[in-house]
Amino acid sequence: MTGSAARPPRRSALLRATTAAAVAVPLCTAGWFGWRALDHSGPAGAAAAPATSSPGSAPAAEPPAPSAAPTATDQPAATGTPLTPPVAPAPTDGGSPAGAPSAGTPAPTADTATVLAGRTVLLDPGHNPGNSAHTAEINRQVDIGNARKECDTTGTETNAGYSEAEYTLDVSRRARAILTALGAKVVLAQDGDRPWGPCIDERARAGADAHADVALSVHGDGGPASGSGFHVIMPARVVAGKADNAAVVDPSHRLGLLLRERFHAATGEPYADYIAKDGLDTRSDLGGLNLSTVPKVFIECGNMRNSTDAKRMTDPQWRQQAAQGIADALTAFLTTQEKTEERHGS
Repeated sequence: MTGSAARPPRRSALLRATTAAAVAVPLCTAGWFGWRALDHSGPAGAAAAPATSSPGSAPAAEPPAPSAAPTATDQPAATGTPLTPPVAPAPTDGGSPAGAPSAGTPAPTADTATVLAGRTVLLDPGHNPGNSAHTAEINRQVDIGNARKECDTTGTETNAGYSEAEYTLDVSRRARAILTALGAKVVLAQDGDRPWGPCIDERARAGADAHADVALSVHGDGGPASGSGFHVIMPARVVAGKADNAAVVDPSHRLGLLLRERFHAATGEPYADYIAKDGLDTRSDLGGLNLSTVPKVFIECGNMRNSTDAKRMTDPQWRQQAAQGIADALTAFLTTQEKTEERHGS
């Protein structure tokens, strides 16, 4: 959740999305590697779903179907204790790059391992599981250019207690594994390695600090229980105070369109029916977008207060699909960027 639960929708800026068929097969292959790299993060014995590829891509090779096993849902366990899926642990493969497939995972092929070579991606997992224990720190006001806002918030959670912060960190780690298998350098704004935060202005600077080509902030919404679906938040142009995102608004909107397309294709999640329009929202009140100097968007992957969305978001298999959709969009953006920008400049 990027702000308070109640926020007025704003008019979306619709641009034409450009996709790249040339990366379709590598994305499927990389999704399988990402799935293999993180299939230990769900409950013991849980079945992990093959990654969903972009429309038009060739089918990926699948491992033998595992025996049926229960998956995590939004329902409380028989003891009355909420069933909370674990956050995918940080890789501990003894020297492999962060987010790379763990030992025992087949190495990427020469074709897929270089798709994003030389590219850097900043993933920003929204909120932090420790924020609730540091209310004084996260309530501190910071400058976002056109206003002042809280450093951060605690985020939302499902009715069974699965927090947004746990969800965003798990999905970000899964997306990191997929993108790393394609050759990208992936940096996380926080990796469960700090007690709270970072503040929204530090999150916005993280893209520039990492010399990233693109940045994406992962969230889950806390909307009305009757509403469901996902939406992508794109930056409005803000040139005020310390904020000047004019140079990245257009590429951010192109990323937003790609993300809407690829996330929907990978997960089957519908566009939000309670906020935004056609799954797109443009806002000028988010520090993470106002202050970013690299192309950046937010995605609210679903409404965690809605029982249907909550069941999806607590399922490790669905979270892998969400990560695949995010990775597909970032890959399409990075591999078609130069061609698209040349066309716009001609």
